[in-house]
Amino acid sequence: QVQLVESGGGLVQAGGSLRLSCATSGRTFGSNAMGWFRQAPGKEREIVATISWSGGSTHYADSVKGRFTISRDNAKNTVYLQMNSLKPEDTAVYYCAAASGSYLSGPYNYWGQGTQVTVSS
Repeated sequence: QVQLVESGGGLVQAGGSLRLSCATSGRTFGSNAMGWFRQAPGKEREIVATISWSGGSTHYADSVKGRFTISRDNAKNTVYLQMNSLKPEDTAVYYCAAASGSYLSGPYNYWGQGTQVTVSS
């Protein structure tokens, strides 16, 4: 069983930065594509960014391109999301997930508990 624990969320002013971390355990991390998703109040969960098992390929939602960067350290079993130039519309609960398939199509079977990111204007 895969366990994922997110950290790094919090309250930040617009234009600020946060770095989310997702620590994994329970199986070989390096063989899984990973992703960050988010869900704002009253909205459906949406993809933010995904990364292949090797870290060589990434995908971003249009809304975060140029501002967010996903990365991973397979030696530390951890995936990161660096968020810069944050906007109030980035406010959401951010979830880390591990895929049993590709970084683009998933499926994403394993999920963390989420971490709140709030961006004030």
